[in-house]
Amino acid sequence: MAEKEVQKNAEGKMKKTIAALKNEFQTVRTGRASSALFEKLKVEYYDQQVPLNQIATISVPEARLVLIQPWDPGSLPAIEKAIQRSELSLNPNNDGKVVRINIPPLTEDRRKELVKLAKHMAEQSRVSVRNIRRDANDELKKLQKDSTISEDQSKRAMDEIQKLTDRFIEEINSELEKKEKEIMEV
Repeated sequence: MAEKEVQKNAEGKMKKTIAALKNEFQTVRTGRASSALFEKLKVEYYDQQVPLNQIATISVPEARLVLIQPWDPGSLPAIEKAIQRSELSLNPNNDGKVVRINIPPLTEDRRKELVKLAKHMAEQSRVSVRNIRRDANDELKKLQKDSTISEDQSKRAMDEIQKLTDRFIEEINSELEKKEKEIMEV
């Protein structure tokens, strides 16, 4: 029974790794407008670093346009400054009520940079999944050493954890492939 607990634990952690990767991928700019690009953007607001989505509404009315409507119009200059300082390479336009951001098509070089970034994120996730596998296997070895489980149970559980690892790494590769396609799309 203890080995099942270790497997369940490992699977839960691997699922969280995939969720984190998907979340990170949302912040990588593609040719299309997306409110997720601005989710992690911090704005200096009353001497505090505040996430943009906590002081404004972010909407995408068109494929290449993002509208940011702050609840306090006084924060418009700070929002504009935060966008200009970000690594998004975007130019915001402030009309006194909303910030409009036209999302220009990506250059070929920028696309290749973003694909590299996505590959790096995916590799970090693969490493994380392998570390979870290693920790689970160590735990199983410890349980076997303490005579809590038999050698056969330990071996079977390690095989199951390897299958889990393979499945999650395949899912990471699939997510990366989708993201690459999205980035390279003109």
